[in-house]
Amino acid sequence: MVNRRRFVQTVIAATAAPVAARSMPGATGFGRLRADPRRILDLPAGFRYDIVARAGEPMDDGLLVPGKADGMAAFAGPDGNVVLVCNHENAPASAGNGPFGADLERLGAAADAYIYDAGGGTTPGNGGTSTIVYDPRRRQRVRQHMSLLGTELNCAGGATPWGSWLSCEECFSGPGTSFESGRVLVREQRHGYVFEVPSAASTAVEPLPLKAMGRFEHEAAAVDPATGIVYLTEDRHRSLFYRFVPATRGRLAAGGSLQALAMAGRPSFDTRNWDAAARLEPGEWHAVTWIDLQDVDGDDNDLRLRGHAAGAARFARGEGLCPADGELVFTCTIGGAARLGQVFAYRPGRGSGGHLKLLAESNEDSLLRHADNLTLSPWGDLVICEDTADHCGLVGIAPDGRQYPLADNAYTASELAGICFSPRGDVMFVNIQDDGLTLAITGPWRTV
Repeated sequence: MVNRRRFVQTVIAATAAPVAARSMPGATGFGRLRADPRRILDLPAGFRYDIVARAGEPMDDGLLVPGKADGMAAFAGPDGNVVLVCNHENAPASAGNGPFGADLERLGAAADAYIYDAGGGTTPGNGGTSTIVYDPRRRQRVRQHMSLLGTELNCAGGATPWGSWLSCEECFSGPGTSFESGRVLVREQRHGYVFEVPSAASTAVEPLPLKAMGRFEHEAAAVDPATGIVYLTEDRHRSLFYRFVPATRGRLAAGGSLQALAMAGRPSFDTRNWDAAARLEPGEWHAVTWIDLQDVDGDDNDLRLRGHAAGAARFARGEGLCPADGELVFTCTIGGAARLGQVFAYRPGRGSGGHLKLLAESNEDSLLRHADNLTLSPWGDLVICEDTADHCGLVGIAPDGRQYPLADNAYTASELAGICFSPRGDVMFVNIQDDGLTLAITGPWRTV
């Protein structure tokens, strides 16, 4: 059995594999990628994908599969099925990508459902989450429906140990009327929150914003199973790394306290490595502490600025976040001297402590560019989605720091997102965001 803890103990820098490795056979990973005759996703020999969901198709609840699929998690379902809960990063102005149809012709199908922000009946929130029940034996979708309605720009999030999905809004907007993307928008609610969606829900759930977890441009969330503490990233150039300490473990709606990570003895430290005078080098653990944040549900989008002024460390667009056997690993998509991305690990300590390590920093010679969503694979490597301007793939990073291509979107400029594995570890799921596709990938995955 792979000792997954080896990953964060030994990986040093994501600079070992050259960009040319995308088209070269190699001994690492699963071998050379083969061109896809369907021009959707290149995979190694012996692997195949099936399309699980396609944007715009009707779902079982009468709504349409939304576009812009982003963060996602897989849960064990009844009868050996897999339940996927998937975010959709849509704004109210993008009705053509939403579940209600371009002319809101299907809004009536959700009349009896919970809708967080109906937008005055003219511009409802078009994000939210869809839930897919997938049969891995027949490699077919069994059912699909909306499970969170009326939210917007649901980007990433994270699974909880108690079987729910934390869906994060990557926005900060308030009630009122505005003009965006060529149309008048009506908002009835404040946005910028985390919502909890039970994976077992068969209809849209009541959308309750978890206000104690902060109002900011959320990206990802991950729960430390040992403590129940929720860690959070933020997708801004000047962002913080947060943790939410619940008042009652497993009951996030009961409230708690929000804190931000600070480097011990180095208040307001900048981890981005944009300044050569203050750098973090890969491979060294640094002591950290946590500072309490005030007015976390404020009217101004300045929580990250107030936190930094109070001593919190600064990061460059915090993105993907996942547990890794006692640690939390997260990405910063434009961190590093070359602004091509960083990968960090946080090791929790007792109370208000812990340690932070820069695991990897991409440069011009790295295979990995602009790391985004990520997960720990069943065989103990990280699998990371790229979000570049012109070319995106899936890159694996082994515990010794070697990088290898795992999949490649060589046909469109769309980012890949939502990387996750089935509970048994035999199916990998991923979204091709701009193409509106959710794929299930099978093959000779290493599970031991």
